[in-house]
Amino acid sequence: MNQSFSRRQFFKSSVGATLAASTLGAVAAVEPFKRAGAPHLKLSMCAYSLRDYFGDKHGADKKIDMFRFIDYCAEQGCDGAELTSYYFPKQGFTDEWRANYKRYMHTHGIAASGASVANDFTVPEDKIPEEISKVKSWTDRAAFLGAPYLRVFAGMSKNNNPEAATKSCIAALKECCAYAGKKGVMLGLENHHGIVATSDQIINIVQSVDSPWLGINCDTANFQTEDPYADLTKIAPYAINVHFKGEIHPKGHEKEKVPADLPRLVKILREANYHGYLALEYESAEDPWIGIPKLMTELKSLIRG
Repeated sequence: MNQSFSRRQFFKSSVGATLAASTLGAVAAVEPFKRAGAPHLKLSMCAYSLRDYFGDKHGADKKIDMFRFIDYCAEQGCDGAELTSYYFPKQGFTDEWRANYKRYMHTHGIAASGASVANDFTVPEDKIPEEISKVKSWTDRAAFLGAPYLRVFAGMSKNNNPEAATKSCIAALKECCAYAGKKGVMLGLENHHGIVATSDQIINIVQSVDSPWLGINCDTANFQTEDPYADLTKIAPYAINVHFKGEIHPKGHEKEKVPADLPRLVKILREANYHGYLALEYESAEDPWIGIPKLMTELKSLIRG
């Protein structure tokens, strides 16, 4: 695809696409994704859910690696697995290793629902090229592993004022989207505090980047606003992936575990005609080996039943 072909042009040329009715500020609205057919929700799990067990913290009997993580996803009846970059081996992460891992996923019936990278586009200007390089590197790896999307962050740095940080993030995302488009990988910007703490902020960035290769990774627990469900409703039409959690943290309860209304969250996604993965990103206080199967059972009932 010609990289000058914007997301706005992309949707204008799609059959049945219509212009969105609203704008944010001076930026013309980028249309939500137009999806044919009924909502289609698939179950996945983020490797981050078992973050404390990728290592020796709990001893050999509970230690896992990325191969065992695929086993666990299969045991839990997942359709896919989100491959969190932090837990791949630091040494020997070669094309041969990745090819064997891809084969392992396929033989276990688990698709790579996505991948994720830790980046920060709000660092000082001289550090931005390094952050862009991280995203491009993991875009290559996501493409190799067959992951259709890569989760990226806007950033949390306090080195810039919000306006400057937003401008820096938009410029970096434009470059990364142009690269990702050549690899056939979408970038999913997560609503992860900082300059994307509200639905208006993250939609404004998506509109400003204006690329068909950018969407939102909708994290159901990250809006610490008066009404997180209203904010999630606003971003759901732009979602290309969902990080599902068992709690929310509305304003006034940022440090507390407020149980999420899971049926309501699924309803929001269905009403947005979402097609894609719900990746459990487990952060509850209960032991994950006990809590994850409980949440998975409930999610399976909601999306499959």
